[in-house]
Amino acid sequence: MNWEKYLNANRLRASNRDKELDPRNEFESDFGRVIFSPATRRMHDKTQVFPLTSDDNIHSRLTHSLEVMSIGHSLGLNICENKDFSKSLGLQDRELIREIPIILKNACLVHDIGNPPFGHFGETVIQTYFEKLFKTENFGLNEIEQEDFTLFDGNAQGFRVLTKLQMLEDIFGLNLTYASLAAYIKYPNTEKIDKKFIYKKKRGVFQSEKNYLEEIADGCGLYRNTKIIRHPLAYLMEAADSICYLIMDIEDGFNKNLYTYEFIKGRLIDIAGMREQFDKLEEKHQTPIGRVVNLRIFLIKRLVDLSVNNFIDKIKMICDGKYNFELIYDDQSKLAETLQRFCIQEIFPKREVQSLELTGHSVLTGLLDYYIKFTFHESKDYRKRALGLISDSVKKVAYKECNVSTFEDLNNYYKLRVIVDFISGMTDQYALNHFQKLSGQKIN
Repeated sequence: MNWEKYLNANRLRASNRDKELDPRNEFESDFGRVIFSPATRRMHDKTQVFPLTSDDNIHSRLTHSLEVMSIGHSLGLNICENKDFSKSLGLQDRELIREIPIILKNACLVHDIGNPPFGHFGETVIQTYFEKLFKTENFGLNEIEQEDFTLFDGNAQGFRVLTKLQMLEDIFGLNLTYASLAAYIKYPNTEKIDKKFIYKKKRGVFQSEKNYLEEIADGCGLYRNTKIIRHPLAYLMEAADSICYLIMDIEDGFNKNLYTYEFIKGRLIDIAGMREQFDKLEEKHQTPIGRVVNLRIFLIKRLVDLSVNNFIDKIKMICDGKYNFELIYDDQSKLAETLQRFCIQEIFPKREVQSLELTGHSVLTGLLDYYIKFTFHESKDYRKRALGLISDSVKKVAYKECNVSTFEDLNNYYKLRVIVDFISGMTDQYALNHFQKLSGQKIN
């Protein structure tokens, strides 16, 4: 375990900030960069579970990310306050309390920053679209390049957002530290998906960012022979995300009147320790909403404690790249599994969710149709008009990556990359409005 490397504060481009006038450490500087990023702001109008909802009580991708950040910070504080664990890191002269928790805050806040409009179903729409497209035309892309689109994933898009698309004067994006970026990368995989291994379950980095992944992995000591393993803190970021979406999705469903407190109780009461907890809730709280809120507090605490204990107990396996579980699912009580099953059975199949997801299918498929058809059109007039609608900053990133000055000079991989960058960066409402304008459904 080399925590000196795991907490590497270097950047893809050396920082030019005046450190003598800025009391923040490098990871605290990362946090400021993320907080003021337009990509962070755009998450306020991206789907968590319920697309295009006008209900202010229901989570957006931003409010979810803020809650994940809070849990991640708590996890970081917990492991830093474990004296035996912190001593084992061999960094007694480091102020870990100002490093590990803030790295986790950074990774947690941006963990969904690359998600397209309409939630995870938006990922499926993009994947399915390109699977169909490449059956008739491969655009000269090799198999691994095609898979960047047919296996499109918000995690990989997020890494591209953080390292390139939030461009000011160069293509280093927010230019975050190696440690913050490594803690973000849940799937350090640019190759084939292999679901037997937790870090290869998805295509977590595109070919366009492969060199950045390799540089970060080398800087943080994540190579094991030729493979790149997860950064240890990525397990805690993942735990924070899972804790929030499992528990808060259930609370959102309750707030949408999909089920009652008694229904939730009936599904959870047989888990070890839950019967006693429900008795306490009903002694202290008279209203269903009060009971659900305090049930949430209890469940979060229980899963946080589980995550911390598993992380500390399994840290050697984690650092060796041999731990193949999510922290909250490594549990004999199967609490997380029960919560996940609840969400799958009682929330995701609901008509409101599915009908709006199908709206998302129409919107994203329509936008991809328009932009691919027109940017590859034989008529220069069509190409010019389509390119005029695509964000200049998105195009400039691709131009710098390929060292060209026009869209026509890009190879087809990067032309498609520009289109997907543009569309996946849209908010739900912007995507809907843009599609309606392009299709002639509305003018203003």
